[in-house]
Amino acid sequence: MTDPGLSPTANNRWSWNASPDNQVAVRAARMLDVASGRYIANPFVMVDGDRIVGVEASAPPGVTVIDCGESTLLPGLIDAHTHVLLQGNLSRADYQFQILQEYPAHRVARAVRSMWIALRNGFTFLRDLETEGAGYDDVALRDAVNEGVVPGPRMQVAGPALSTTGTYPLLHYRPDWKFPIGVQTVDGPDTARKAVREQLSYGTDWIKVYANVGGGDRLTPDGYIDSAPNWTLDELVAVVDEAHSRGSRVASHATSDSGVRVSVDAGVDSIEHGYSIRPEVAAEMAARHIFFSPTFTATMYVAEARAKERGEAWAAVPEIQALSFRNCLEAGVEIAFGTDIGGFPWTEIPQAREFDLMVQFGMSSIDAIQSATTKAAELLKVGGQVGVIQVGAYADLTAVKGDPIASVAALKNVEFVMKGGVVMRQPNK
Repeated sequence: MTDPGLSPTANNRWSWNASPDNQVAVRAARMLDVASGRYIANPFVMVDGDRIVGVEASAPPGVTVIDCGESTLLPGLIDAHTHVLLQGNLSRADYQFQILQEYPAHRVARAVRSMWIALRNGFTFLRDLETEGAGYDDVALRDAVNEGVVPGPRMQVAGPALSTTGTYPLLHYRPDWKFPIGVQTVDGPDTARKAVREQLSYGTDWIKVYANVGGGDRLTPDGYIDSAPNWTLDELVAVVDEAHSRGSRVASHATSDSGVRVSVDAGVDSIEHGYSIRPEVAAEMAARHIFFSPTFTATMYVAEARAKERGEAWAAVPEIQALSFRNCLEAGVEIAFGTDIGGFPWTEIPQAREFDLMVQFGMSSIDAIQSATTKAAELLKVGGQVGVIQVGAYADLTAVKGDPIASVAALKNVEFVMKGGVVMRQPNK
């Protein structure tokens, strides 16, 4: 069966002709019921248009069967922390080039490639958290995917993140120069409310805030990390209250004690990165149903370079972040899979590397898989539609070689991807 999605040619051009079969059956040696953690042997997942209409023991006569052989079938995966418009920012020079020198259209072109990479690797849904100086281009990319103009995962997007004056790069060169910066700058509760209204008027799904940004990080006497928060509590409460009153949600980049504390006190919906989360704060996050997206892959990618650039606190970040993750697991905090890809290059490290790290730092394989399916779908308020293989859900499917419960490393071995009934990657012949 030919692949009706994109396919590279010898000269690296691409073709795109999406058209789902009217009705097909997808078969594999086993299917993981992610909710129960149990396998179903030899399933036939029935797909009609863009939806799943059944899971059967056999396919009806005359229905086209896509046979994934000895693979394991799972729902399409969800990455709840991505940056499709970034291509790695290991150094200040990497970041400044993309923000100040790269043409906006070139950034968008590379973002289209990023979305395709995610899709081919089994990630059929992304939450894209911040465009880093690219305005509302993620809104446009989301809508282009929905219209079938370009291929890509389903997306929820945040547009430009919010931060306060002098707290996020790029900060300044000559005082008479005006240039793009990575965020939308706001100060004071009233201005914060106005910024939320403005962003939502442009079609964003989420509001992202930088609760603190790794300048001035210091180790606390008991081995955690602290730095000054970017916001007063009144300012951040205004952001959260305005977003919630308009049906939106708030994700907080919070990497220090103070950043996490002010975010939890303000009632954000998710903590991103969370390098420093104490047990008592983790317990409060669990009680208030605040999700945590740890993004270990990006931390490991940048840790050595950031330590040289920013000092001993950053050298300790990987170990402290792992401790904070364990604190959250013990407290029952809900974990949403997120990689921060774009913070590391889309072309170099697979998103599924995050599963290995989550298990390494204390999570079970099935819990890690649920973090990228049912739990992430809960955070995104799309439960029952994605992240599951059940009647009525979108026909977003991934097949991998091996047993991901025995070893989550199997999730890097993607052999088949379907999104909305359209085959994006076909089984290896």
